[in-house]
This record gives sequence, structure tokens and C-alpha cells, in this order.
Amino acid sequence: MEEITLVWLKRDLRLRDHAPLKGAIERGLPILLVYVAEPSLLQADQSDNRHWRFVWEGLCDLNQSLAPVGTKVLTLYSEVLAALQTIQRHVRIRYLYSHQETGIRLTYERDKAVTVYCREQGISWCEWPQQGVQRGRKNRSGWSEQWDTFMNQPLEDPDWKRATFLNPDRLDFLRDLFWQQPPAPNPAGMQQGGEKKAQRYLRSFLEGRVRDYSRHISKPEASRRSCSRLSPYLAWGNLSVRQVFQATETLRKSGVHAGQIRNFQSRLRWHCHFIQKFEMEPRMELAPINTGFSDYGYDKNPVLLEAWKQGTTGLPLVDACMRCLTATGYLNFRMRAMLVSFLTHQLNLDWREGAAHLARLFLDFEPGIHYPQLQMQAGVTGINQVRIYNPIKQSREQDPEGLFIKKWVPELADIPFPHFHEPWKMSPIEQQFYRFKPGETYPLPVVDPELASKKARDAIWKAQSLPQVKADAKRILAKHTLAKRWR
Repeated sequence: MEEITLVWLKRDLRLRDHAPLKGAIERGLPILLVYVAEPSLLQADQSDNRHWRFVWEGLCDLNQSLAPVGTKVLTLYSEVLAALQTIQRHVRIRYLYSHQETGIRLTYERDKAVTVYCREQGISWCEWPQQGVQRGRKNRSGWSEQWDTFMNQPLEDPDWKRATFLNPDRLDFLRDLFWQQPPAPNPAGMQQGGEKKAQRYLRSFLEGRVRDYSRHISKPEASRRSCSRLSPYLAWGNLSVRQVFQATETLRKSGVHAGQIRNFQSRLRWHCHFIQKFEMEPRMELAPINTGFSDYGYDKNPVLLEAWKQGTTGLPLVDACMRCLTATGYLNFRMRAMLVSFLTHQLNLDWREGAAHLARLFLDFEPGIHYPQLQMQAGVTGINQVRIYNPIKQSREQDPEGLFIKKWVPELADIPFPHFHEPWKMSPIEQQFYRFKPGETYPLPVVDPELASKKARDAIWKAQSLPQVKADAKRILAKHTLAKRWR
């Protein structure tokens, strides 16, 4: 039986800076490129059609690029073990090459099962790290220096002249497993997947959009252009962090927009920092990292939760953010933080109540960033400054002219400044003049943001002083704190 090297693509849908693909070519055996669309993963609580459409687009892009070398990615709709077993009955998988994945509990359990299978079948499974994230770490000693080294290493670009691929004509036995039905199209305002699209966004950012990066990073509307918009391409692996870092480093050294580039690079570092944190403590998907917050006194209120999910809280900026995210899959960082803050502080709902909903909405859903950030914004780490965002204050500061609010909350399109920030405060005469009926034209606020913020502040600071919270905070600091120059 012919021996092959199987390259298993996951969140690494690119052909450049791809160590498993490069390693497979250097191994010298015929190569089979495989992506497995797992039914269990497609149906997971965190999954949405937008994710899989983005993946599908990325795979189509890869196959266009692979056509000149006479191969394509074999895309299967199956659980991974079943796919490996089917392939193994017809060809001998000698090597399984892939990147490490810092994923959800579902993918973690899957990888453990694949490890057992490979051991039983005599398959050598080789995994390469991504993003400078290191598996097996007990603390952060030396991590930042190693991250710097990783980011400055040469890109792992495959040598296509040396590649030999398994003849696709031999793969008819897999026909019943082919992923043939593309997901329904995403809305027009959502980014499209693919390595070529990713490179285009990177170029447009470095060639011009970066000039306003720092100035507009917190603005919900202006940031849609001045931010890099690379996050979905990094999350699904159309680009590697190392590719982006080295491209920005070239521009920084040239002196063009050097300050903006440094600010952006700091976000790349924090991107990997949070994934490393999740890699070292993946239980954050299900429980507070600080065990002292396990019994924090959250409310159970399905009505408030649904208002938050639907963007009908009566707080204009909160609702605009949620509606924008639902339609486009993108929101800048500060507004994401405000959504979580409003959920957990003003509404006093458990961060886990909104975790899966936001994961489904974020086109750039990255588990290693998602769960640590949720907990940080919810104030349940015991080591981070608690930020309780006032949605009215944020509205006035970040969207003073109401461009974002009126775009996504059309009920307020005809309401002039400053009333669109707090429309329920209009006088009866103003309401009549603008044909606005609080509670009918647009919902009344589900909470008083000032009173709710004060109550939340008192509760969270009381919890921060609990002995068990303080004790576990010391453990967290020892395990996850970066070197002094990173703080």
C-alpha cells in the first residue's frame, strides 16, 4: 500500500508561512491536503454560518492557487477520525502534519482521540506551533523573548518545485464524504475569506489606512476603515501573525507611520499573549479563571438577555453595536468591551450567558482571545483593572455626531443632537415635534445605566476583596504575568 503524508488543514488556510506543508514537501512522500468540516464543530454553540462560509471561501481560494501544481485541498464533511479511517483503508498514512490548535473543548477532545488513533496505527503526527504560542508552558518566564525570536524567523514558505501530490484520480473512494454543499452566502457587508483577500487587506492597511489607526481605533464607525480588519484572516489562518508582523516591521524601519505601526504591533503581541493564556488554562471556556468568582451573584433574566442579544435595550450605542455585529461580523475592540461590560455589569448577567452568542457573531472568533477577554471585561480575573463602560459617556465621546448610531438604529435617524444619545429624556414637546414616542418608536432603557453601574461597581469591588479571590489572583499572576517590559 502506498505511503503518504497527510497535511491536515485547520485554522491555517494559506499556502505561505506554512510549516506543515513545507515539512511534508521536504519529507518526499506523496502529499494529500485535507480539510475536514466536522459536523460536531459546525453544530457547536460557538459556530455560525458566517464562519463556515468564510472557511469555504478560503478553501476555494486555495484550490485556485493550487491548480497550477496539479492538486487541490480535499474537503470532507465528516468527523476527523472517520475521515482518517476511510483514507487509511486505501492508502497508508505514514505521517500526519498539522499546526497546533488552541481551540474549544470540542477540538481539544478531538485531538486527544486523534493522538490515540495515530499511536494505534503507527502514524507519526507532527504538529507545529503558530503565533508564537508554546504548548506545555507552566509560566511566562522567557515567553516574550521567545515570541520575538519566533516572529523574526524566516517565513516557512514551501518549495513547490519539490512537491509531489497524491493523484486525485485515486480518491473516488472518498466521494461520499466530500463537502459539496457550500454554506449560504454571508450578508454583503461581511468580509470574504481567502489568502488573496487577506493579502489585499494587509496591503491597503500598510499603504494608507494605517495613518489614522491610533486616532480612530476607539471610534465605532471610523475604525471600520482605519483599523487593519485583518482579525478574521488571522483567526482562520489566511495570514500568519508572523507574516503580518514582518510586513509591519519593514514599514516601521522605513520610518513611514512608525508610531502607528508600533501601536498596531503592540496589539499583535497582545493577540498572542491572550491565546497563550488560554493555551495554558483552557478551562476559561467554561469557568472563571479566578475560582473565587465561581459563585458571584449574577441574576437570571431571560428578558434582559434577549434584549441585549437583539439590540433592543433602549441604550442607542449598545443597540447599534449589537445590530452592526449581527449584520457585518465586525466591531472594534472598545465597543466589544462595552457590550460585555453592559451584559455583565449593568445587566448583572453571567458572562457565560453571552459567550456563545458573541462567538457566533464574531467573524473573527478566536477561542484563545474570546474567553480571556470576556473574563477580563467582566472583571472576574482578580488581577485586571475593572472597567465598567458607561454607554452614554461612550456614545458622546466615540460617536458624538451619531453617525454610527443612526446608521444601525434607524428609529433615531431623525432625532437631532444631542437627543439621540438619550432619546427618552426629550421633553413632551420635542417628542411631538420629532414624532417620537418613547417605548413605541424605540424601546425605553431596560436599566438606568448610572444606577446599574454604581451597583455593579460596589458588587465587583466587594468581590475583589474576598480572601479566595485574592489568593487565586496570586496564582494567576505567577502563571500568566508577562515580563516587566510588557506590562
